[in-house]
Amino acid sequence: MSAKIHINDLANPVYTESQRAALDYGETLTPDLTPASIMAEAEQKTGLHDWGAMDFMPRLALLCEEWGSDAGLVGLARLTLRNKLLQHATSRLLIRDQFKRHPEIHALRIESPIIVCGLPRSGTTHLLNLMAADSRLRSLPLWESYEPVPLPGEGLLPGGIDQRYQRCASAWEAAQTMTPHMAAMHPMHPNHIHEELELMGPNFGSYNYEWLSYSPRWRDNYYAEDQTSQYEYMRDVLKLLTWQQRGTTRPTRWVLKCPQHLEQLPVLNKIFPDATIAITHRDPVAVIQSSITMLAYVQRMTRREIMTGQLLHYWTDRIRHLLLACTNDRNKLPPERSIDIVFHELINDDVATVERIYRTSGLGMTAQARTELSRFVTDHKDDYGRVAYDLKGQFGTSAEELGKHFEFYYDAFPAVRRER
Repeated sequence: MSAKIHINDLANPVYTESQRAALDYGETLTPDLTPASIMAEAEQKTGLHDWGAMDFMPRLALLCEEWGSDAGLVGLARLTLRNKLLQHATSRLLIRDQFKRHPEIHALRIESPIIVCGLPRSGTTHLLNLMAADSRLRSLPLWESYEPVPLPGEGLLPGGIDQRYQRCASAWEAAQTMTPHMAAMHPMHPNHIHEELELMGPNFGSYNYEWLSYSPRWRDNYYAEDQTSQYEYMRDVLKLLTWQQRGTTRPTRWVLKCPQHLEQLPVLNKIFPDATIAITHRDPVAVIQSSITMLAYVQRMTRREIMTGQLLHYWTDRIRHLLLACTNDRNKLPPERSIDIVFHELINDDVATVERIYRTSGLGMTAQARTELSRFVTDHKDDYGRVAYDLKGQFGTSAEELGKHFEFYYDAFPAVRRER
């Protein structure tokens, strides 16, 4: 049984010497959080200047303005957020250049992907990483999702290590120093199989930015925009990644996942018309308490005050929006290509759950696949510990009160167990 981790200073952090030093250093910085500076630096890094369609500019400007005007952010957070936007801007130039040089990439098809949808903290990450252990399927490791295309002229490090991998590894090492309990909440090591919505980043899209910083204006803009073009962009980057591995034995059938898909099921089905879609279901109360505890913990290194009340309100509303959309649109998915997975069944027998998904997708469970999945389960036993949650003490609410917001969901999916 994993040790329980009690974060007793969630709302009023007690800083280590290294944390305090990092925060103090951040206050000496003045990051230029403007589109012009970010784009200029991306052009300098890549030597490229063709941005393609410029319809991303209002979105980039909104992020810069919302984050730049947030007085609650510490200097270190401003730098981190700018670096994320710079990463996306750099990748946009590189991706655009690849498509110009190799227009044949567009002719590729992403055929019969298996796509996991489900609330964050509902077992989607484990399910994705488990299926990614099957050598017949292609998946997206974190380091590759962050930087889909290497910088011009960038070679391998000694030992054949990709420099993109090394940058991701260094970032994870630094993150564990600043927020050591993150490993127990959401590991982000380079080989961790990540969400494909990261591939919308170079088009400055997706709800991912809401996880990076408190961003209600971004959320409202995301709600107002048709997300079809973002999903098309993401699909095209998947084509590019597939093309980059031509001539290798790497498989071409993708296994993917993202919670955002819950509120974009018709768009997802339109862009991937032959996908098998597996939807995980878990008590949203458990999801919210896990999510806001993680976000509040990270805020010790990003904000001047921990926003426990705002986090509770924001993410209760946000999870409700995801589930309302899922409840409304679930029956629009073809029944022969979709399947519902309840959390407790996944936890009780994850390999059997994968076998159910495979049957739906037309992919048989072979002896080799079963061995690979079983090996993954054995090799990835939880050794980081588990966080103890305290909704009442840390956020001023109870599971019963929080659950009242989701009666519609419990009614629509009665197999979901209430975790109280």
